Amino acid sequence: MEMMTSSWTDDRMDDLKHQVDELGRRMDKGFAEQQEKLNARFDTIEARFERIDERFNRTQEMVIALHASITRLSVTLVVAAFGLVATQTGLIFTQL
Repeated sequence: MEMMTSSWTDDRMDDLKHQVDELGRRMDKGFAEQQEKLNARFDTIEARFERIDERFNRTQEMVIALHASITRLSVTLVVAAFGLVATQTGLIFTQL
């Protein structure tokens, strides 16, 4: 069997090197474009999360305000109940 001789000339090697370099540049450009698209999407997602955080904060403030109102109402009802019991107990003692 006869060995195949390689016919890679300097010109062909230079051409291959240029093709590989061009492929590398195209890949870098493509990766950079994809990174820009991803960054834009991440910015959009981050803005959405900020809006959700604002809504959660407003909801939390409303819950805290509601809790304070319920607490004041409860205290008022307990004081009123004690006052009613005290007045009724006083009436019973005055009738004895």
